[in-house]
Amino acid sequence: MISTRFTELFGIEHPIVQGGMQNVGVAELVSAVADAGALGFLTALTQPSPEALTREIARTRGMTDRPFGVNLTILPTLKPIPYAEYAQATVESGIKIVETAGNNPQRFLPGFKAAGIKVIHKCTSVRHAVKAETIGCDAISIDGFECAGHPGEDDIPGLVLIPCAADRVGIPLIASGGFGDARGLVAALALGADGMNMGTRFMATREAPIHENVKQQLVAATERDTALIFRSLRNTARVFSNAVSDEVRSIEAAGNATIDDIKHLVSGERGKQALETGDTDAGIWSAGMVAGLIHDVPTCRELVDRIMREAAAIIDARLAGMRPAPAGIR
Repeated sequence: MISTRFTELFGIEHPIVQGGMQNVGVAELVSAVADAGALGFLTALTQPSPEALTREIARTRGMTDRPFGVNLTILPTLKPIPYAEYAQATVESGIKIVETAGNNPQRFLPGFKAAGIKVIHKCTSVRHAVKAETIGCDAISIDGFECAGHPGEDDIPGLVLIPCAADRVGIPLIASGGFGDARGLVAALALGADGMNMGTRFMATREAPIHENVKQQLVAATERDTALIFRSLRNTARVFSNAVSDEVRSIEAAGNATIDDIKHLVSGERGKQALETGDTDAGIWSAGMVAGLIHDVPTCRELVDRIMREAAAIIDARLAGMRPAPAGIR
């Protein structure tokens, strides 16, 4: 068992987090992650309305008695989203852990704090991590350039970003982006983090509510099978490389592309269709470079148990074995 500031503060067994994932973070996956002793997050905006989120929270509670939270990602979208109403639904449902991401969550913190909610803010830069601590967040999830979804515009990989953040913030730190096995967990702890976040790796589990074709595509993938889109729009996103992402990149490369030029390709409905039907070229869908480390589709419990078992072996055997015995001891 590995105990950290994060496991102690959030009352979980293992220092592993399943963060928000659009169209993936629903009750089946989140409850399985929670039952495995890790911390899972429902993705608020996967639900079509705040009322639907309330129902999904209740459905998750019916499937696990372990802690879980709600992710609220605040980003520019093609249509307005009632973020305040999603936040209020979260509060009224009695959730005690929230993961925010994207834009500054400060306007939601008073309501969350009044309800006794602990807030983890996911960010992609040290300066934003420092700001999140300053405004009262309880923990930071620091997302390196390897991550799925939005890695920011600084292009700093986790090997540098994580220790830089650990040097600057005093609250618990979760390492995100590129993590998928025991080696990643041990590395995250060595770099100064208090746990690791896995997104793409949890997509390739039995309980993930996506088509088997998508899971097998992740198993077959290498670390080179992702693509960066929206670079020219300064809203970079890392997605699985497919026919649609290739088309988006071609339009951007031609120069002066606007969101109107590509919105028919990148709509959330098309991405949802890809995950649900197994037609992996139907739309864009998020995936991180960690796909190169995915070789099977276990249950969430099998995955978490394996990571914790192998992490202990790395710490106790491999790393400890590298230290020479004290003089005079054989």
